Amino acid sequence: MASLSHNPSKKAIRSPGSTGAQSNRNPTGQTVKFARRTSSGRYVSLSREDLDMSGEISGDYTNYTVHIPSTPDNQPMDASVAHKAEEQYVSNSLFTGGFNSVTRAHLMDKVIESEVTHPQMAGAKGSACSMPACDGKVMRNERGEDVDPCECRFKICRDCYLDAQKDGSICPGCKEPYKIGEYEEDDMPDFSTGALPLPAPGAMNSKMDGGMSLMKPNQSLLMRSQTGEFDHNRWLFETKGTYGYGNAFMPKDEGYGADGDEGLGGGIMETMEKPAKPLTRKIHVPAAILSPYRLLVAIRAVALVFFLTWRVKHPNEEAMWLWGMSIVCELWFAFSWILDQVPKLCPINRATDLAVLRDKFDMPSPSNPSGRSDLPGMDVFVSTADPEKEPPLVTANTILSILAVDYPVEKLACYVSDDGGALLTFEAMAEAASFADVWVPFCRKHSIEPRNPDSYFNIKGDPTKNKSRLDFVKDRRRVKREYDEFKVRINGLSDSIRRRSDAFNAREEMKKLKHMRETGADALEPLKIQKATWMADGTHWPGTWTSSCPDHAKGDHAGILQVMLKPPSCDLLLGSTDDKIIDFTDVDIRLPMFVYVSREKRPGYDHNKKAGAMNALVRASAVLSNGPFILNLDCDHYIYNCQAIREGMCFMMDRSGDRICYIQFPQRFEGIDPSDRYANHNTVFFDGNMRALDGVQGPVYVGTGCLFRRFALYGFDPPRNKPASGLFGKKGAAHMPPQHVSETHALTAEEMDPELNPALMPKRFGNSTMLAESIPIAEFQGRPIADHPGVKHGRPPGALRVPRQPLDAATVAEAVSVISCWYEDKTEWGDRVGWIYGSVTEDVVTGYRMHNRGWRSIYCITKRDAFRGSAPINLTDRLHQVLRWATGSVEIFFSRNNAFLASTRMKFLQRLAYLNVGIYPFTSPFLIVYCFLPALSLFSGHFIVQTLNVTFLVYLLIITITLTLLAILEVKWSGIGLEEWWRNEQFWLISGTSAHLAAVMQGLLKVIAGIEISFTLTSKSAAEDEDDIYADLYLVKWTSLMIPPITIMMVNLIAIMVAFSRTIYSEIPQWSKLMGGAFFSFWVLAHLYPFAKGLMGRRGKTPTIVFVWSGLIAITISLLYISISPPKGSTSAAQLGSGFQFP
Repeated sequence: MASLSHNPSKKAIRSPGSTGAQSNRNPTGQTVKFARRTSSGRYVSLSREDLDMSGEISGDYTNYTVHIPSTPDNQPMDASVAHKAEEQYVSNSLFTGGFNSVTRAHLMDKVIESEVTHPQMAGAKGSACSMPACDGKVMRNERGEDVDPCECRFKICRDCYLDAQKDGSICPGCKEPYKIGEYEEDDMPDFSTGALPLPAPGAMNSKMDGGMSLMKPNQSLLMRSQTGEFDHNRWLFETKGTYGYGNAFMPKDEGYGADGDEGLGGGIMETMEKPAKPLTRKIHVPAAILSPYRLLVAIRAVALVFFLTWRVKHPNEEAMWLWGMSIVCELWFAFSWILDQVPKLCPINRATDLAVLRDKFDMPSPSNPSGRSDLPGMDVFVSTADPEKEPPLVTANTILSILAVDYPVEKLACYVSDDGGALLTFEAMAEAASFADVWVPFCRKHSIEPRNPDSYFNIKGDPTKNKSRLDFVKDRRRVKREYDEFKVRINGLSDSIRRRSDAFNAREEMKKLKHMRETGADALEPLKIQKATWMADGTHWPGTWTSSCPDHAKGDHAGILQVMLKPPSCDLLLGSTDDKIIDFTDVDIRLPMFVYVSREKRPGYDHNKKAGAMNALVRASAVLSNGPFILNLDCDHYIYNCQAIREGMCFMMDRSGDRICYIQFPQRFEGIDPSDRYANHNTVFFDGNMRALDGVQGPVYVGTGCLFRRFALYGFDPPRNKPASGLFGKKGAAHMPPQHVSETHALTAEEMDPELNPALMPKRFGNSTMLAESIPIAEFQGRPIADHPGVKHGRPPGALRVPRQPLDAATVAEAVSVISCWYEDKTEWGDRVGWIYGSVTEDVVTGYRMHNRGWRSIYCITKRDAFRGSAPINLTDRLHQVLRWATGSVEIFFSRNNAFLASTRMKFLQRLAYLNVGIYPFTSPFLIVYCFLPALSLFSGHFIVQTLNVTFLVYLLIITITLTLLAILEVKWSGIGLEEWWRNEQFWLISGTSAHLAAVMQGLLKVIAGIEISFTLTSKSAAEDEDDIYADLYLVKWTSLMIPPITIMMVNLIAIMVAFSRTIYSEIPQWSKLMGGAFFSFWVLAHLYPFAKGLMGRRGKTPTIVFVWSGLIAITISLLYISISPPKGSTSAAQLGSGFQFP
């Protein structure tokens, strides 16, 4: 990116240019074969070639290996200064690039206006470089302390250090050669150009070799420490050895291995100290509840068959049109009920054992004395698109809850996708990373729950409950003050950016005027200065500007990637009393990796909304961190239970976890009115339907709060794939892998997919070699540990304790290239790979594709809610939300994702559930007609049956009683409340008569006329009204979706009054027909009561147009019917007057 500052610094011009520094690294280190002590006291390792050349060791000593453990005078040296400098450069640079443009790194001295202190964060404060005319900052280590590459402790920045390396590796301070941390000659990157060329194919092979080495079925891996050397601590632990000479290990094989990794070929056997324990267990619903529930379903189904048969055989001769409409609607309702009810026949509950997970993966053992975690990596995705509708403070609180989650810090990476490319979101995320320096250690020190600061400080009750540390009150008071200041900074960012941009733009105008005067240009000529948006360091923001222009508009800007928090060290970093406002002694102060991503957008490209943003994150994260598991969260859904990720990993790491594609957590919401007027909690679906599907093939994916297996997202089939056969999907013969395929090594492309070979990888995944090479690594690292015969597809214990390599500029440049707008062209992204395109409900389609390939999913309900979010409590917003869901379902029905076309790998009941997902909006026309039938019955004086005989009433009674008993039993096994069930029934009718009808019409328009459906973001409330947190509940915003339910209410009310008046004044009152019609009218009105209450608002401030239009429609329908079919009586219409006639 070209710097537009008037005086760019030296660092702003330089940027790395090759991958050499990375390509020659050996991540595992050289195997120590022999060692000798030098005169200076250091231990020097000798390779086999050194020994052969020197002749120091005779042949008698070549059959064993001597290992010298770490002693106080033999401490390992720090990582290379060059590596630290490279990683610091990456974390301080803003990377931009895209289609037909060069990827550039812009070094930022300042990311936000406020001061940054944490050493992992971009723009952190540091000492000034001692070189003349240099404004750079000194390189820093994990604690934020200055790194001195020379013994003279001359302060030097990264760029000046690289210049000194090129000039003979002479320290500018003492004029002596550097003693430690030098670059090798082959490792020196070329910084002569300002562009970052992408690595050539294969250039990253050595980087990937570091990850691939974890997957060789080689026990020497299990004996190595994190530095790649022999694990001395484990050796001493197992043999009870002592420091000094003489601890020798006799290998089983003769001589040396073929390479460095195999040198300890038959090494120490990995012992299984403890018996394997299951991480999860299945809890079946008691038979006393489930058996009657299934029996009642059967009884009601049989009763429906007899009832509908009777209704067909006994038409109402007096009103065939009324009978015909009612019987068609009832047949559809019976079919819809079967689709909804049958998949609920197998509900189950599940439980996890976090103690076993911690004991198995995190506790010290003979193979892991230091207690380094063997859990796989986790990448957390947060998506946001518009800071106007999704307040940055809400997103920042979500990010803070993720950074403070209870998961190994070095295994966690957080990515935020800003699809709007807004500087406001960028600086808000930087502020969140800065505040995390205090918030995250505070949560760890005092075991804070929840770890969203806004939710935590707004909890009603005693904050000191269960807190025993004496400094808790003092620490909480200080952190609360810091958080209040943080909120003020976030709220003021918009004005701060505007004022800053106005100042810089005014300066540019003055410079332009001065230039015009100097060149003698016409002073009256209007100035053409673009109103740019400026960053805190005085350069142009590469994303969307406030005043849009080409290359800086919402749908037209470069790809942006900023590593806000660089990857932490693999070892604990304990705090102290001096460096923070709070005493963090004995508290880990490391922060997880945090990356800001805004994918490239250009006119003429279909960016596929949220699904496209998620796929961009999948590719970027695969290049940067490649966590085998991905947690997807909306910007307003934060982690309420810090153990939630561990709960999900219990299922993934259990014996059969390799066949699980995702773990879906229930959605829980805050800020909803106590009565839950519009069924926002949706507990019938989340605690009923989803729990029942867990007993079949798994719950559907609902868009957020879902933990994915990365390998499943790539479109591969599960291991040991078994097609379902029979009515209820009994498993058939498994497709077994070839016998030569080992269970503890990474799969090749052909083994992952028989139709996939290396030549076809670019066609499916794009032309990124690094992305393709990351796939088998993610597959291997996502396997459960092979510590039990029941684990058929596992990995060896300890394989994931090796720390990942530090980031370099070439890796980040590759990540920028894979988020460009052209990358998905002619690939299978969005069709088979990643989130699936073509529907506004991409979540359901993505989950359907996985289940269709034979994967299964798990529903994880935790004792403490895993995640919490916000939901629209306003009637209009709620209807529009339901409209979007229903529209997506209609799209699914008319696409190749229809469950009718599912493969044999999907179970029968699962197929019915997905079929119901695509069909339920089509109930809307039948429901609307049925809601008008009581009114038509009252107007006409006829009923859906000719007479209310005993048979009809008995059938109706049986159906009603069975429905009531089913509801009671469903409440029992699902744990929902009866009131919640009733609220769900009410909103089912409200949405069915409004949003679902509009969804059907939009879907048909798209299929028939090709008219695309617009996608509207659901507004996220920032809770600005402190006086009434439910203020949005009373807002009435007009929408055309309100017309059908209002009309239904008005027509039924008028019909009741007309029928009642007619019955009273008639010579022979027919009370039975009045009672039948009035009963069903009241049934309709009772369901629409929350809708009517919502229209009233807080003080009845309903728009007049609502009542005018509804009244006109109701009167028109009533008069139209009376005109067509006037009531029969002793007095004709002519005798009463001229009557009413339509012109």
